Amino acid sequence: MTAATTTYRRVLALGGPLLPVVSFLGRLPTAMCQLGSVLLVAETSGSLTTAGLVGGALAAGQTVAGPLTGRLADRHGQRPVVLVTCWLNALAVAALVTAALARTATLPLALIGLLAGASVPQIGPLARTRLVALAHRAAAGDRVVGAALSLEGTLDETSFVLGPALVGLAASFAHPAVALALAALLLAVCGTAFALHPTAVAAGPGAARAPRAPGTPRTARARMPRAVHAMRLSTALQGAMFGACQAGITALTERLHQPAQAGLVYAAMGVMSAAAGLSLALVPARIGLPARWRAAAAALIVLSVPLLFVRSLGALYLVVVVLGVAFAPHLITLFGLTERLVPATRLAESMAFLTSAVVGGQAVALAVSGRLADTHGPAAAFAVAVGAAVLILAVALTTRGGTRPAAPAGTGRDAPGTGRDAAANPAPAP
Repeated sequence: MTAATTTYRRVLALGGPLLPVVSFLGRLPTAMCQLGSVLLVAETSGSLTTAGLVGGALAAGQTVAGPLTGRLADRHGQRPVVLVTCWLNALAVAALVTAALARTATLPLALIGLLAGASVPQIGPLARTRLVALAHRAAAGDRVVGAALSLEGTLDETSFVLGPALVGLAASFAHPAVALALAALLLAVCGTAFALHPTAVAAGPGAARAPRAPGTPRTARARMPRAVHAMRLSTALQGAMFGACQAGITALTERLHQPAQAGLVYAAMGVMSAAAGLSLALVPARIGLPARWRAAAAALIVLSVPLLFVRSLGALYLVVVVLGVAFAPHLITLFGLTERLVPATRLAESMAFLTSAVVGGQAVALAVSGRLADTHGPAAAFAVAVGAAVLILAVALTTRGGTRPAAPAGTGRDAPGTGRDAAANPAPAP
């Protein structure tokens, strides 16, 4: 444990103790807005269909626009991109609250929800990119990079537990509009603080730009390794597991006449997942990332199958808490593999793509498995989660991993095509 503590201290020293605080508070609104928008619109319109459309539009906007935001950050730097998007997002969330309270028609509400999703500032992926750039600049080594990704994964998990909990408290004791107003305030204040933090210059143009090879057109973009697309698929399937578990947990707690327990069950799973993410710093370095990916995928299958047989609330708590052990390690490993394989000039785009894949997979699976749960019971929704886990293992077993390309001078990261094993031609996984 002492070694892990030392490693995390090195991670915190990279950007200072304020950086994880403002990045956490800046990404918290993203976790609040999905559920908050659904509860707000459902209460003001009286229509679950309208609420679902607005929530779906928000998720669609985030899924589609997330990689674009990351690409803009790669090209123009994090500071201007985060400043623009966090204020645009804050205004869009405030507009959604105003429109919902004014009982605006469904189409305008959905369009505002789409804008709110598309303008998410992607602070989580950009914080990952920033910490990785700082670690490489300090020549901190792969162990510190892995710990940085583990810390960021834990912050994500914590935000997605705390965010819905804050929304639920606001809805119970006041009004969902209160939670979304708080989200807009956090976006404006903490998003701005994250953008203006001195470490913002660590990632972006000039910080990790690879030299152009002779004869290469100035407009050419670094190629993305094919293995990265498989990792994005695996991340989307992880999102599908989240969505299916959410639908199954909701359906089972309703069947047991304890619907208020659904959020607590899901939160318990998230807490365990966050703890497992932090513990990854204890994994020996000799166990490579491809091996961790396969192990996490196998664990997802083994630990999700018991969901099919859960019939009581106590058993549900036990099974989902144990299942949470595999969630963060799988996602953090995929972030680590992506960081190792992608060109440095497309790292923010790639990190944002993974996050968007989770959101998109969760939204689609929630819609599908929710309908299955209504028709065939909670086990049908949980079967979707098990099926997604099986597909994750299939992807992990059939994807060839790669090695980090060689670093351009002064960056600590590798330029595509310049190393002994270029990322565009990944080598077999160990």
